[in-house]
Amino acid sequence: MTYQMKKVAVIGSGVMGASIAAHLANVGLPVLLLDIVPSTLTDKEEAKGLTLQSRKVRNRLASEAVQRALKQKPAPFTTKRNASLIEVGNIEDDLEKIKDVDWVIEVVVERLDIKKSLYEKIEKYRRPGTIISSNTSGISIEAMAEGRSDDFKEHFLGTHFFNPPRYLKLLEIIPTSSTAPEVVKFMHTFGEDRLGKGVVIAKDTPNFIGNRIGTYGLLVTVDEMVKGGYSIGEVDSITGPLIGRPSSATFRTLDVVGLDVFNNVAKNVYDKTTGDEQKMFEIPAFMTKMLEEGRLGAKTKKGFYFKDGKEIKQLNLETFEYEPREKLKAPSLEQAKQVSRSKRLAFLLQADDRAGQFLWRSLMPTLLYAAELHGEIADDIVSIDQAMKWGFGWDLGPFEMWDAIGVEQSVERLRNEGYEIPTFVQNLLDKNEPKFYKEIDGDTYYFNGDGFTKQQVNPKEIKIQKLKKQNGTILSNSGASLIDIGDGVALLEFHSKSNAIGLDILQMIQKSVEEVEKNYKGLVIGNEGKNFCVGANLALILMEAQDDNLFELDYTVKMFQETMMKIKYSSRPVVAAPHGMTLGGGTEVCLPTAHIQASMETYMGLVEVGVGLLPGGGGNYGLLYQHMQGLPNGVPVDIQFIANKVFETIATAKVSTSAEEARELNFLRPSDGISVNADHRFYDAKMAALDLYERGYTAPKREKIAVTGASGYAALVLGAEAMKLSGYISEHDMTIAKHIAKVLSGGDLPFGTKVDPQYLLDLERQSFLQLLQQPKTLQRMQHMLLKGKPLRN
Repeated sequence: MTYQMKKVAVIGSGVMGASIAAHLANVGLPVLLLDIVPSTLTDKEEAKGLTLQSRKVRNRLASEAVQRALKQKPAPFTTKRNASLIEVGNIEDDLEKIKDVDWVIEVVVERLDIKKSLYEKIEKYRRPGTIISSNTSGISIEAMAEGRSDDFKEHFLGTHFFNPPRYLKLLEIIPTSSTAPEVVKFMHTFGEDRLGKGVVIAKDTPNFIGNRIGTYGLLVTVDEMVKGGYSIGEVDSITGPLIGRPSSATFRTLDVVGLDVFNNVAKNVYDKTTGDEQKMFEIPAFMTKMLEEGRLGAKTKKGFYFKDGKEIKQLNLETFEYEPREKLKAPSLEQAKQVSRSKRLAFLLQADDRAGQFLWRSLMPTLLYAAELHGEIADDIVSIDQAMKWGFGWDLGPFEMWDAIGVEQSVERLRNEGYEIPTFVQNLLDKNEPKFYKEIDGDTYYFNGDGFTKQQVNPKEIKIQKLKKQNGTILSNSGASLIDIGDGVALLEFHSKSNAIGLDILQMIQKSVEEVEKNYKGLVIGNEGKNFCVGANLALILMEAQDDNLFELDYTVKMFQETMMKIKYSSRPVVAAPHGMTLGGGTEVCLPTAHIQASMETYMGLVEVGVGLLPGGGGNYGLLYQHMQGLPNGVPVDIQFIANKVFETIATAKVSTSAEEARELNFLRPSDGISVNADHRFYDAKMAALDLYERGYTAPKREKIAVTGASGYAALVLGAEAMKLSGYISEHDMTIAKHIAKVLSGGDLPFGTKVDPQYLLDLERQSFLQLLQQPKTLQRMQHMLLKGKPLRN
């Protein structure tokens, strides 16, 4: 049977249900969101004369869920416009509408009896072949399907999203013994390609993969904290980024999740296990007390932490009072700063101080537990490792972590301390293999218990580092490398510190464009860093400005502009593949390309105002040009309106909160693409470059553009003056605004004068250099480098 996905129904509009509905809408799917009918009226409903039979009342829960989602932070929607794809209703009146959907997702309360009762109703209306799934975090999928028809069972499975669904990559798919293999295959592909998820196939066991190991690991951490007399702040100070975990570490994560939710997840495993394993899933007495007192975390504003004014305080587990946070102090923590990231974990676990002892006693039992569960919760270690990385934000999964620590050395120490070594781990050592993963000819192989199996990778995942190992580089310097990604397309990778743009990267862009024009069909610009690019090398610019090296700065800015124009007028299509923070110079690199293929989570903006400058790499002209493109022939162009919009975007340093918002701000054109799955962006960018080439790509003509001149400049400055008078901007902001207005308007020219792009670039460069001579600009730059945030002076 061929499956398709045109419309989805989500039943249950709680936080998770509404967020799943929002993510489905984000990828363009119409959604029917249903919930139960309220049993009572609100005061507002009574005041309006509504009754329990009124449609607004009956749909209230789903309607309010969408409205909450529109206000929620972080935002479930990539743009508020996507909410229009969600149709709200209620189970009593609208369940029959599921006959028109292709997938029904159940997200109701975690009770088996309620879920089974709902499935009985669903079966009355669903058409044969409709996929049904549960978002349960741990209830047996087999048990849910009992009593249903064969067609229902064949199309039923678990689809466990992690919260928040827009941002967390993991999707656990849990088939039953009756689920048709083609349904699992379709949902796996759909999850990766359309929903942008990292999909793992989990077995139908309590809490599946992520929550089973994650909950165990957290409770082990809590147990060691109590035994060793550590404070909450001390534990969080060493269980976050230091060991490759999110900055929320242990207890701040619990506050975000909610202690009540965590308790339910832990209880689910406790109720279905026995012996020592069951004991580990019994929450400690202090958590029970917190539950009784309503200290659930962020939702009740009190949990393991409490915000007292501007100060965040930690809970003292003995007095149950809140006190100032404290960090763990140990010699190894200072020494670890000098150790490379790849060797830091092994170093810390070997340390014989309070930090090293705690990390060893809390991490190693979790790795042992993961090894014991191999084969029970998943068929391979890859699924376990990926689940923990994608669902919990770990840098390394349990088996990757073990490889980093050293399997043989750690097992010897564990055995000496009386731990029982799982058979799976012993099998690895018996074969004289030092690691669970190894590379052969650039491909990754993983240990399966008997030997090594090649890790299967979606062909849409292009891994730069893998290609560099296999094929080497075409060109390379300290800031960037050009590599062949196949089919006649090259990729330029930035790899300077923080991917900051300096002369080395500018030189490589120019050389890469020249190389591609001679020997390739197209060029993709992208990288695998945390962020695409957060701008030019600010430290270098500040140093040159402080030394009054204006000649050097003028040369650098001019080269930046010339490089961007080289991208724009390349005879081969250049495609940018941005992701994450794409700010300042990062956005300026994207604007002149023939096509942008952005990751869905791309945050674009020209933010130079924050460091006392204006865009200096062609960003003013680039965004102005972008706004003027795509207008139908014959349609009058209001160049003042366009100038106003561009001025507002640059002067207020607007940054998109998604690629879709970047399109609304005109950083992306209507023709540009968005890759929901960030791992597919290089593939999508490569295909876009090939498509442009095959359609006979030619560089855009160098055209003059109309500017607003002196009158337009006056209008822009007037708007800025109003902002200054209202206290919205400072005196120095006003100075910067005047420079931006001058560049966008073209300066002292008649309204409508058409100017060459170089004219605006020259104005931009002059203003950039003039601002660099302002003491307040230098103060802003220095503050940003030291504090990591803008200074309002």
